[in-house]
Amino acid sequence: MTARGAAAVILAGWVLLGSGCGDRGEAPAQRPPLPPPSPAGGFSDVALQAGITARHILATPELRNIVDGVGAGAAFADLDGDGWLDLVVLGGPRSPEPSVMPGHPAGIRVYRNRGDGGFDDVTARTGIPQERGGVAVAVADADGDGKRDLYIVDRGPNRLYRNQGGFRFQDVTRKAGVGDARFGIGAAFFDMDADGDLDLFAANYLDYTPSDHAYYAPDAYPGPGVYNPEPPVLYRNRGAGTFEDVSRESGVTAALGRAMSLASFDADDDGRSDVFVANDVTEKFLWMNDGQGRFRDMAGLAKVAYGEQGERTSAMAADVGDVDGDLQPDIVVSDNAYGTLYRRVRPGLFEDAARRSGLAVLLAPHVTWGANLIDYDNDGDLDLFAVQADLHHLNGWEPLLLKNEGRLRFADAAAEGGAPFSARRVGRSSIVGDYDNDGDTDILFTVLGDRPVLLRNDVSAANSWITLDLAGRRARDPFGAKVTLEAGGRRYAAESRCRSTYLGQSDPRLHFGLGAGVDTVDRIRVAWPDGSVSELKGVRARQILSIRQ
Repeated sequence: MTARGAAAVILAGWVLLGSGCGDRGEAPAQRPPLPPPSPAGGFSDVALQAGITARHILATPELRNIVDGVGAGAAFADLDGDGWLDLVVLGGPRSPEPSVMPGHPAGIRVYRNRGDGGFDDVTARTGIPQERGGVAVAVADADGDGKRDLYIVDRGPNRLYRNQGGFRFQDVTRKAGVGDARFGIGAAFFDMDADGDLDLFAANYLDYTPSDHAYYAPDAYPGPGVYNPEPPVLYRNRGAGTFEDVSRESGVTAALGRAMSLASFDADDDGRSDVFVANDVTEKFLWMNDGQGRFRDMAGLAKVAYGEQGERTSAMAADVGDVDGDLQPDIVVSDNAYGTLYRRVRPGLFEDAARRSGLAVLLAPHVTWGANLIDYDNDGDLDLFAVQADLHHLNGWEPLLLKNEGRLRFADAAAEGGAPFSARRVGRSSIVGDYDNDGDTDILFTVLGDRPVLLRNDVSAANSWITLDLAGRRARDPFGAKVTLEAGGRRYAAESRCRSTYLGQSDPRLHFGLGAGVDTVDRIRVAWPDGSVSELKGVRARQILSIRQ
């Protein structure tokens, strides 16, 4: 039930583009047909049939150091403005080991969404050098020209590639001034000063130097605590495609941690974008924005620095969403222990509900890497997808599909997810997005030493939905805009943000599952970052609705 066709309506100064997902006007190339949905529903791995041939290649047949164990990320983003999610798949960081594996390094692959369930590999035309690697990726309109740019985070200088259109990119790192050379692990674009353009927070991991392995077991390598943490970098957007490093004066270097992922959102409901950082064997940070260019770590007072038992864990992915339906943003964090679910009880204050929600028991058996909040069945409650794998070895486990049963309780839904949830893989980064525009959210996760897995969502289409694609005046993505929605007797809330996760980035569009029998969204309210407000009433459900400020 792919949404097609487009209609434009002018309403009170706002341009509304209903499901802007028209035909592409190109004859698709011949390739093996996509498998039909399983009669039992669930998810289907369609990566190869969809044309995704990228493969992560390790330097050695087994893991020998913490650098290679990090993995590689991916991103869903519409890079050509046609309404379909394209895909970027990274090859991983530069390995400290001499390579003995053919094809290493794997490089960066860019795939164009064809609109028929498949992708075309357009890497050759992008101009992105393939001899260089990439750890993580952030995607946003960095220069305000309406096209989404790529920021590649790496072990070695990060790079900013300006989108010139037609899947051609120009390296503007030097001009932009964003080429931090430390061991990067993630990045997020956000509007720190509410001036309409996007600033950039780049998180770093640790200062890797070869260590004496004599004190470690023969089948292991030193963990993160052996290495010094690296400070993050905060870049303020000065306009005209240039940035200024304001890390020190902003205060974000006042506390050092070994970052693994980050999430920008308004944690205290003051209208300013804050930054949550999940750290490896270090307490978590919550950098609160004072609106004057300064940030202060308030994780301790906000009760998001530690786990429920007061422990420091090896945190991995962080994602944000309204898990319990109280219209406030909550934070879920994966780690090597029980995971954390920081439920916001009031602006700026959270409580860990991992044990009470059942997540602790479900996540505890293995190390959890990628984790994403996703309403996979469109019932209106945010569920959780996660991938699990060993820290030091190429041992994988089955991914997890955890259903939100309401009242802050999760249950194992692997049986509903289907065959992919019984296959063991050494997963790392995971991203989510409706890549085929059929109204349900799909999943992609990367695998150490193997191809990525694309899980097409074939769960029953009985429940209704709506997806909102917001576009700002100055930047394509108005990160910081807040949406409230009323439909079927329920209220929903979400914030437009750079949906960064462990090494990757998910679909920036706002997807709402609406449950059964909902044909109309009664009211949509968009509070834009500049303070202006848009309100829509009586909107048809089951569509991708573009709202342009």
